[in-house]
Amino acid sequence: MRFRKPALSIPDQIKLLKCRGMTVEDEDRAQHYLRFLSYYRLEAYWLPFEVPPADDGGHAFRDGTNFNDVLALYDFDRKLRLLVSDAIERVEIALRAQWAYHMAIEHGPHGYLEQSHYKFSDKEYKECRSRLEREFMRSRETFIESYRRKYTSPEFPPVWMAVEVMSFGLLSKFYENLKRRKDRQAIARPFGKLDETVIVAFAHHISYVRNICAHHGRLWNRRLTIKMIVPKSHAGLRSAMNDADTYAVSYLYNTLVMLDHLLTIITPDNKWKDRIVDLIEGCPLVDPVGMGFPEGWRTHPAWRISAAARG
Repeated sequence: MRFRKPALSIPDQIKLLKCRGMTVEDEDRAQHYLRFLSYYRLEAYWLPFEVPPADDGGHAFRDGTNFNDVLALYDFDRKLRLLVSDAIERVEIALRAQWAYHMAIEHGPHGYLEQSHYKFSDKEYKECRSRLEREFMRSRETFIESYRRKYTSPEFPPVWMAVEVMSFGLLSKFYENLKRRKDRQAIARPFGKLDETVIVAFAHHISYVRNICAHHGRLWNRRLTIKMIVPKSHAGLRSAMNDADTYAVSYLYNTLVMLDHLLTIITPDNKWKDRIVDLIEGCPLVDPVGMGFPEGWRTHPAWRISAAARG
């Protein structure tokens, strides 16, 4: 089928929304947001208000749908992305630090480059090494330029420099493919009583979630295709997670629980969980169940927030 939909001016976009049943109380305001956010981006946030298409295939909104509610959901998702990005940043930096420190102490400053430490095939190793070379040569960090000027061998910098310029996706590949389980376990050990398989999978998972956030993608109600592992050995963490519902495990809830667990280790006095709770409770339009939250989640000890946060 050939695509034949015409481009619509912003006034015509508003007419179409109103024709489908959406209330637009302030058209100037609606024009402003459609201009600076775009119709297509906002479409993801009015989908929950749509009713099944009529026989002619036309979309329609349920009674009471308001453009302001669409903006409220968009704003919720934007704030959610910022909070998740904040947590991932701290977890990512901590994982970088643990990987670099362990590799340096156990295998030497440049031991991370030795193929014998990894499960990579020859082809996979060459691809990862080529990616690292591109990231190293592209970097304009002062310490990297200084290394290039001063040293001719080894070609790459020591691990504590390399870890600062490699992408998190590449780092997670190096970590996941360490040949010795005791290496992977030593890197996971500082993050509590969690097996390395859990941390390895979570590193891959948050690399994917991080990319969604970095590209301003929708996080609220999004089905996450790269999944984490629900830990079996940590009773408190496992009880807080939603692993009984195969639908729920594909959404954000378990990611939030794990991020909070790791943040309590990395930055014990953080109030990140409080901010998540306040964000969800501050937007009545949001159904937490649609993000994988279990019924009654606020009664679980894992989601108790500090009295200080409540004032």
